[in-house]
Amino acid sequence: MNLVCLVWALLGSIAFWKKAVYGYSVLDQSDSLDDVWELYKTTHNKQYSSSEEYIRRSNWNQNVEIIDKHNLEHDMDMHSYRMGINQYTDWTFEEYKTTLLGLHASSVSDDVSSRLLFRPRFELELPKEIDWRTLGAVTPVKDQGRCGSCWAFSSTGSLEGQHFKKTGKLVSLSEQNLMDCDTDNHGCNGGWMDNSFDYVETNGGIDTENSYPYEGKDDVCRYNKTSSGSTCKGHVDITVGDEHALKEAVANVGPVSVGIDAAHPGFMHYRSGIFYDSSCSHSAADHGVLVVGYGQENGYDYWLVKNSWNTTWGDAGYLKMARNVDNMCAIASHASYPLV
Repeated sequence: MNLVCLVWALLGSIAFWKKAVYGYSVLDQSDSLDDVWELYKTTHNKQYSSSEEYIRRSNWNQNVEIIDKHNLEHDMDMHSYRMGINQYTDWTFEEYKTTLLGLHASSVSDDVSSRLLFRPRFELELPKEIDWRTLGAVTPVKDQGRCGSCWAFSSTGSLEGQHFKKTGKLVSLSEQNLMDCDTDNHGCNGGWMDNSFDYVETNGGIDTENSYPYEGKDDVCRYNKTSSGSTCKGHVDITVGDEHALKEAVANVGPVSVGIDAAHPGFMHYRSGIFYDSSCSHSAADHGVLVVGYGQENGYDYWLVKNSWNTTWGDAGYLKMARNVDNMCAIASHASYPLV
């Protein structure tokens, strides 16, 4: 545990128990955490006007109390995951939802006959765990910034994985290319991974990250076929809600794009452990991410999920989602991968 985490853990415990015993929290005394607030701003490069700082500090105080309470309950075996301070701790929950969660699952075609569906082979013996990061198929964690472009990062992640499997070369691909040129999606206002795969197929390729770097805002299309990093021949959808099919696809095909329900404070503040939330939807999704593996921890199954919120969120940018628990957060309801 680094020094910053240790400070937060100590202050969180003090705050919660003083509130329980004396009826007030350390956080009620704003001066007591001024130094830590300054450290938070420095760590996450936060700069505000004087009027905005008051609002951000208030948001931060409220979120730290939520995190402290949850982690103390975790220590009493009431939760399977821990929360932590991150770059969104000074945001409101509504700001988090409207800014980052840009998946438009409603844009999926209802014509199942026109789509390729993954056909699991139940007789196959699958590995008990797999992590495509260790196998070379996953690029470093990226950062979508203040933009609802999660769909683009999920799309490039699965394309990068399939390109690696085909060529043996891991090439980072351009989310900005998708945002600017894919007219079936909506840039920072959201989109859908299957549409991205259709665009790359029709376009004849997608640029590399180096040739078409991410800006975090919508811009004009500047695709250049001479700097294309990968192509696409179509895509395959996983049968809705079938976690076994998703497991087989991840094991034998590679990283898979998925949509999940991430509109929960626990997801916003997730730090480590296996994420489980009984209020999570089992069908609706609002955030695009990438399943890069699966495994088991302390006897519980999980999906290994790559997010696009930098390494300062979650477990160095990753999350473990409860697996085989009634399709937790709809992780197997909107899953697909490209054909390269």
